[in-house]
Amino acid sequence: MPRADLWAGTGFLALGAATAAESWRMPRFAQLEVNPWSVPGLVPGLIGVVLLLLGAVLMLRAVREGALRPGAGLAGELGFDAERRRRTLLALLLTLGYAVGLVGRLPFRTATFLFVFAFVALFRIERDMARGLLLRELAFAALEALLVALAVGFVFERLFYVRLP
Repeated sequence: MPRADLWAGTGFLALGAATAAESWRMPRFAQLEVNPWSVPGLVPGLIGVVLLLLGAVLMLRAVREGALRPGAGLAGELGFDAERRRRTLLALLLTLGYAVGLVGRLPFRTATFLFVFAFVALFRIERDMARGLLLRELAFAALEALLVALAVGFVFERLFYVRLP
């Protein structure tokens, strides 16, 4: 999948560059004598730089594996059959529903719990799954959602000092 990696690397490189640039523009609160290690743009800036570097590595690897070779079609390489399109659309809808519909309307941890639970449950549960296995998968999804919601809330509030909606 060198051509797909080339496109993905380009996207990550662009996203990383935009994230790093925007984080640089965030206020530094120098007039308030804020510790430079606690400014709001530090973590997003570091994430942006990492995305930029890893996107460049992915692009270079793809070129080395023949991504620029003529005749390699992207659609066939990715194998976008109906099931993959359905799962991609489902992931997009869940993510947009979380960002637009839940965050800001519900407490952050509740919104995150619901999002992670729905995501894990919908992608792990199969239609003809036995009842016992179904209940185990739902319990796993609930436990994972609870742990993620608590951990993410803790990290943002206690380590990054970000007020959550």
